Order: sequence, then structure tokens, then C-alpha cells
Amino acid sequence: MSVIVDYPAAGLPPVALNGFEIEAVQQAKILVVDDSRLVRSVFSGALAGPYECMTAGSYDEAIECLRMYEFDLVLADVIMPGLSGIELLRKIVANYSDTAVIMVSSIDRPQRALDALRLGAVDYLIKPCELSVLQLSVERALERRKLLLDARRHKEELESRNAELIAGKAELQRLQSQVVQNEKMVALGRVAAGIAHELNNPVAFVHGNLDLLKNAFRSISELVAFYETLELNDASRAKAEEIKSRSPYPNIFNDLDEIIGDCADGTERIRDIVKNLRTFSRLDEAEFKKFDINAGIASTLRLLAPYFNNGRIELVREFEDIPEVDAFGGQLNQVWMNLLVNAAHAIGDDKGVIRVTSQRDGEHVIVTVADTGCGIPRQDLDRIFDPFYTTKTVGEGTGLGLSICFGIVERHGGTITVDSNLGEGTSVALRLPIENAAGDQQPETGIDLFFQPKPTKKEKLP
Repeated sequence: MSVIVDYPAAGLPPVALNGFEIEAVQQAKILVVDDSRLVRSVFSGALAGPYECMTAGSYDEAIECLRMYEFDLVLADVIMPGLSGIELLRKIVANYSDTAVIMVSSIDRPQRALDALRLGAVDYLIKPCELSVLQLSVERALERRKLLLDARRHKEELESRNAELIAGKAELQRLQSQVVQNEKMVALGRVAAGIAHELNNPVAFVHGNLDLLKNAFRSISELVAFYETLELNDASRAKAEEIKSRSPYPNIFNDLDEIIGDCADGTERIRDIVKNLRTFSRLDEAEFKKFDINAGIASTLRLLAPYFNNGRIELVREFEDIPEVDAFGGQLNQVWMNLLVNAAHAIGDDKGVIRVTSQRDGEHVIVTVADTGCGIPRQDLDRIFDPFYTTKTVGEGTGLGLSICFGIVERHGGTITVDSNLGEGTSVALRLPIENAAGDQQPETGIDLFFQPKPTKKEKLP
């Protein structure tokens, strides 16, 4: 194998070929492959100067050169000992697609030229040929290669920009949908707080009057009992019996105490619901302050009683005596609500268990919500916090719940981890710091409190 000395193109004047001025291609590297030493010498000599040239005398030498160096163009003889130039062309097209190939042959056969061009050659020259024709063919092949590479690069840039635009559009849609969802959540909290406020006074009024009514009924009962002990003359006794016979007095009198008690129990339940609504929404707590996690979970569970009082779901609570944490209580209650509803939906119409635990772990508190529901496929665990991803059927979920939960927990300086096995159930663990200064940077608007960008990090339990 022989090597021609490199000739840098910088500073060289244009080469004049048959009246055409052709700019030298800077640093273009050409491999001349021919079994004739004379042809290699003539071709490389004609191309030296504008280009860097190397020569090879066989297929194997050419392959070795291609492995060692990057070439812009290969000039290959068609007929060589061993594997032919056509085989070399196939190899270059398959493995070195950025390299242009010009085939050269001493036999003028149109079909062979056509086959070479179909295989990927950019030109086919017949030996002997004018050196000016060779130089022009090389220049055009290199220019064609440059145009193809530029077109591919521009295509890749365009595809990249299109991908960015598509991603930006999807992100904008996600943000718009999440803002709407956040506004709904904030509006729901305000409605809940407003309803609780409006109900509180009339319920207290009714409850207080029921106490008065119960005391009055007790006094009337004592008075009636006293009158029944009095001795009446025949006329008064007959009149009293007539009144009793015309009215359901005995039944009403016996049931009235129980009716008043039932009414009092009903108003007490309404008061509890109002209290739970206020505790859950916590719109009056716009500050980052100490929050009782156990109480927040208990309040959420009371609001979700219809999910768990159907006889199908066994609810297990394992609350340790944990310290209060620095938090926005209303936001964390939204997290409990979402996780518990998801757990109930995962169990569906089957029987199952939902276990809610809280415990202290050093300077953190860990809350775990585990269910024995349908579970999540392993391959989907990395996607469950992605906005719009949902395991529910179309129309049953927005795919924003866990994404918002992730943002709330992350903003509180905590982490949320998920472990699930298909057909066995899911466990979601939240780890929150007991003392947290993150609240000093919290925005004041209700929407921003819930708003979070797409999560960039997800963790899974081992």
C-alpha cells in the first residue's frame, strides 16, 4: 500500500479545467483503489494539491484504509484481483454511507455502468480518460456529497425543531389543562368552605332548639304523668278517654322522645360534616404552619366514608404518635384524598383492604397508602406521575391527580415513591420533613399552590 503526501488546500488558487473555474475542496480526502501502480500514480498525481490522496492496490487494502481513516471519496477500479470493485462499492454503501464512490473501468459496458450506479456509485468513468474529466467528476461528486450531507443535517435540524415544537405544544396543553384542574380544585375548596360556613349557623340553631325541645318535652312528660295520677270525676274521666280515642296520643307520646333524639343525632352528623369540610379545605390556613397529619387523614377518611362503608373494602388505620409537620394542610389533604380514592378505584367491585399508616423516621414522617387492588404493570411505573397518564378507562380520569400530588409533595421538600405488582396491589409512600423552610418561598395565590411543572424525577420502592 502506498501513501501520497497530504496537500492542504488552504491558500491554493482555483483550478482551471476546460475553461471552468473550480474551487478546491478544502481537506477533502480521496482513496484511489486500482491494481495498477501506474493508474494509482496518475490519478493521485492529478488530484494531489486540492485534495489529500491515499492509494490502495486491492479490496483488502482499501478496506484497511477505510477502517483507519475517513474518506470523502473513493475512486475504485471495477476489475481487480480477488474481490472486485463492485464488492467494494457494496461494502462502502453498506458501512460507509457518507463516502462517495466513483467507479472506473477499462471495459465500456453500459449494463455494468448502470449496475454500478444503481448500487450507489455517483459516476462511472472509462479508462483511459482525460484528467480534466476525472477532476471534474471528482469535484462534482464531492459537491454532491456536500449537498447530501447538508440536506441530511438540515433535515435532522428540522426534525429536531419540529419535535421541540410538538413537545412545546404538548407542554402548553398540559399546563393549560393543569391550570384548569388546579382552578377546579381551588374552587372546590372554596365552595366546600362556603357551604360549611353557610350551614354552620343554621345547624347550630337547629341543634340548640332541639335541646330546648327535648327539655320542654321532658317537662311536659312529667306534667302529663302527674295529671294521670289525679282523681277525676266521671265526666272529666269520660272526656279524657274520648280525647285519647280520637288521637294517636299514646304512640306519639311514646315515640316523641326517640324522634327528638334522632333529630339531634342527625344535626350532630351535619355538624361533623361541616367540621370535616372546613378541616379538609383549610382555606383559612394560607400560611405554612404546623399540621397534624393524622388528623388530616382522619378528616379525609370521614369525607370518603361512602367509599369504605359498602362492606367490600376493609379500612385499616395504623397511626403512630407522630409530630406535627410544617405544611400547607389543605394541599396535603388533597394528596390523601387522591391516593385514597385511587386505592378504592383500584379495588373496584371486588373485596379488598386499604391500609393507611403513619410513622416517624428520624427527622421525617412517612405516610403509606397501600391497597390490594388491581396493581400497575411494572413497565408503567415510571409513567404514573406523567401528566395525562392514567390507568383508568377513557373518560374516567384526567391523568392529572398523581402529577399534582407529586408536585405538592415535592414542593413540601418530600418524596413520593410507588411500588406495585399487577394483580396484587399498590403501595404509595410519602416522606415529608418534620421541619421545613420551603414554605417561605410559597406563592400566595391559590392556583400556584397546586401548580407544578411536569415531574422530572420519579422514584420506586425496592
